Amino acid sequence: MTIDDYLAALADPLREIGEKLTPVITAALPGATGAMWHGHPVWSLGDRPGQRPVCLVKAYDSYVTFGLWRGREIADGSGRLEPAARAMAVVKLRGVADIDPALFTDWLRAAAALEEA
Repeated sequence: MTIDDYLAALADPLREIGEKLTPVITAALPGATGAMWHGHPVWSLGDRPGQRPVCLVKAYDSYVTFGLWRGREIADGSGRLEPAARAMAVVKLRGVADIDPALFTDWLRAAAALEEA
């Protein structure tokens, strides 16, 4: 299964969220590899899925989680990132209006810089 297959299999509005979010991710992480890992899309700085992971997208019944592997280390003036397992932080997206491309790009670049350090 590819990321496109994963998104295509989602019902609206989850599919619309994924289709709006993934171009933001790929634009903010031009050198990253996007692949399916543990059943959902993950973007990593390595050449294999899960090697230096930066972010993930995972759909649930009523929302899509956009997660940053080291998100707890990112300064978030918006207050939208919620602490998650280990060093992760996430935001739950219930509609395309929840996606802020400029904010998410800042988060992604900060997350990538942590992995590159």
